[in-house]
Amino acid sequence: MTPTLSNGIAAKQGIAIVSEAVCEAVVGRADAFSAIENVFAAMASGDAYNFPVVREAIGHANALYGFKSGFDRAGMALGLKSGGYWPDNTSRGLTNHQSTVMLFDPDTGQAKAIVGGNYLTAVRTAASSAVSIAHLARPDAKVLGMVGAGHQSTFQLRAAVEQRQFERVIAWNPHPEYLPKLEAVCNELGLPFEAVDRQQLGAQADVIITITSAFEPLLMRDWIKPGTHIACMGTDTKGKQEVDPELLAAATVFTDEVAQSISIGEAQHAVAESKLTAEQITPIGQVINAAHPGRTSDDEITLFDGTGVGLQDLAVASTAAKLAIEKDQASWIQL
Repeated sequence: MTPTLSNGIAAKQGIAIVSEAVCEAVVGRADAFSAIENVFAAMASGDAYNFPVVREAIGHANALYGFKSGFDRAGMALGLKSGGYWPDNTSRGLTNHQSTVMLFDPDTGQAKAIVGGNYLTAVRTAASSAVSIAHLARPDAKVLGMVGAGHQSTFQLRAAVEQRQFERVIAWNPHPEYLPKLEAVCNELGLPFEAVDRQQLGAQADVIITITSAFEPLLMRDWIKPGTHIACMGTDTKGKQEVDPELLAAATVFTDEVAQSISIGEAQHAVAESKLTAEQITPIGQVINAAHPGRTSDDEITLFDGTGVGLQDLAVASTAAKLAIEKDQASWIQL
């Protein structure tokens, strides 16, 4: 009889190895969306919690490195993601974000899976903004604005366009030579694409995704029209920033986890300037669980501060391990 882990993963004896290639083969956007929506709901209901984040500049290769971990009692996912950001990797033909997820059996503490985290980090980050669009954007949103054209931007774009009937995409990037890859995705999807300046983007977009590594505001409050939904996805470290703190003060703010939002997320700056309090920020899981109404008017500006929590990584890694094992695409090792 094949053993079964607490999270429902049918397993052989040993540790499952799920490579990057296998993750890409078995985990689609719908799988990631479901995993992230479920874990946000579990967090809001108290069935899942994140452990304190460790994230440090290592003093080598300009890299940031750390650990995100937690336990999801609802999904029976326990483990950690180890990795960070190596800004010079592009010149080496590597992804700047590098990570690996380790899963443990909550019943025994035994290591059960090692899962490649690079693709999953991108797809779970895109799923997070997509969940926010699904629950907070106006139903009649027609124009998607993209701020940023790095590695994660195409994941964000593909996930976002599945949530509303967008009619066109507009984009800005500090390095405009990267914008053609967003245009290529739009051409594939049959969506008109236009490169614009930041002020034009704020004036025209109904939904805006920011996905940069900026340390200064790229969008100002006065540029944003009423009714816009903004998903701020790039700020996950102390000091990073993508939008004007006045924009958070004017918006109804949601997040994945309030503690991270006010310490390393986009809200850190508005809170530091006393323009926003932690009590004014709502976990998006409350909207998913129907404990909060979410958007309450067509003119309301909503903002999702996607800081990226360890539970998101565990959720998609558990999904990847389960699907890989079911499809007999995992490898196995013994300790």
